[in-house]
Amino acid sequence: MRYGSIPGSTGAVRRVRLLGDPVLHAPAAEVTEFGAPLARLVEDMFATMYAAQGVGLAANQIGVPLRVFVYDCPDDEDRRHLGHVVNPRLTHVGGIAVTGPEGCLSLPGVESGTRRCDEAVVEGLDAHGEPLTVSGTGFFARCLQHECDHLEGTVFTDRLRGPRRARALWSARRAVAVRTP
Repeated sequence: MRYGSIPGSTGAVRRVRLLGDPVLHAPAAEVTEFGAPLARLVEDMFATMYAAQGVGLAANQIGVPLRVFVYDCPDDEDRRHLGHVVNPRLTHVGGIAVTGPEGCLSLPGVESGTRRCDEAVVEGLDAHGEPLTVSGTGFFARCLQHECDHLEGTVFTDRLRGPRRARALWSARRAVAVRTP
């Protein structure tokens, strides 16, 4: 899903890692150095997310095992949320649990009903090391939870059970096989 773009973005598009890549299944490391390399990573992540027509992207999805994610995601009232979080911590998950459609840039073409809470709060830092808090509801809350999961080494199919999980994994393997020479 594509939602928007950053005018004048200078980031480079990087290859999105696909399901099965070990970097997607390991917890990412805390960012300890702030400066130009981190700012460049954030720009590259935005460029990659937009090129892939996504609404969120975690650094490990482009092979960088650091705790960073970017987002450009609407909530259920179609309000745009745009930003990034470094060293995010999911500090609140609440509201009602909703099973809704969820996909992932690392599982192209795969979507499945996934249970998530409709409220989320993430605390972390910006690319300059300044503290920030991001709150979301509805679809944006789903996005925040999804990206935090990535940084823990969890993909959304890990949250599925039974036939839903089997169908999603079968579809993901087929999609990866088609894209891998």
